[in-house]
Amino acid sequence: MIQHKPARRQTLAEFRELQKLAAGMIMQPLGPGMRTRRVQTDGRGSAEKAAEFIKPNDRLTSLERIEIYNKQYWFRLIDILYEDYPGLKAVVGEKKFNGLVKAYLAKYPSHSYTLRNLGSRLEQFLKEEPRWTKPRSAMAMDMARFEWAQTVAFDSEQKTPLGVDDFLGKDPRKLRLGLQPYITLLELRYPLDEFTIAIKQHDMRNDASNAVENSTPRAGKRRPRLPKAERIFVVVHRHDYSLYYKRVDREQYQLLKGLREGKTLAEACAEFVEAAGGRNSDPAERIQKMFSTWAALGWFCKR
Repeated sequence: MIQHKPARRQTLAEFRELQKLAAGMIMQPLGPGMRTRRVQTDGRGSAEKAAEFIKPNDRLTSLERIEIYNKQYWFRLIDILYEDYPGLKAVVGEKKFNGLVKAYLAKYPSHSYTLRNLGSRLEQFLKEEPRWTKPRSAMAMDMARFEWAQTVAFDSEQKTPLGVDDFLGKDPRKLRLGLQPYITLLELRYPLDEFTIAIKQHDMRNDASNAVENSTPRAGKRRPRLPKAERIFVVVHRHDYSLYYKRVDREQYQLLKGLREGKTLAEACAEFVEAAGGRNSDPAERIQKMFSTWAALGWFCKR
């Protein structure tokens, strides 16, 4: 009876090394022609490196097999940024946006277990490399901040909300309120809230038209014009699992910002009254209405 020698089992350390080797090639940025780079960042030939851990078959070489995963990984990352930043694409133009996305991913590759964080360093990248957004760098920066705020609003933590009744009996000189983690307060140099809505409506109409016609898509209507400069203040938030952006005036923005920074309710409201000046005939009534609305939206929580 012939006895076969049992195959040697792979150790945990060897398995981790294999994972590291494969991940290094899969996550390597694509080269010219959106193909796997022929030389890796460590200077080794890609074909030689791939042959160390993946066998060829009767149709594909080792490098061609790993290239399938390399492409799919990067195409997915690129798709995510196209989905999450349609406004930025509209501001800089599709051709420049395509180059911007690839340059961003090469400089700041994904290091998170979730693709939710993929655009978290995009604002920083645009500051470091304004060549991708000139001559609309200011608008592009604002749009990157605005669209990242929507990601934050969509899936960040929600704490137990406080209602107006929770304020009763509390000393406003000592009461400090928190804002929900999913809320972002933005001061923008352009009315990007209206522009974003127009872009989404334009794309939805074109998609619906193409689907109904079920034929070769025709050129759609001209995309909305880029907005002119106008300073606005926006609260990006969610309510009942839907994303919203709500405009506020400068005084409301400063009040909410003060609360987030840790000022007491009395301090924040006093600054609001002073900043509003004589425009409020009854500031106490206005503050009461504002807080009733914001509390109904669930904006407040314990610090």
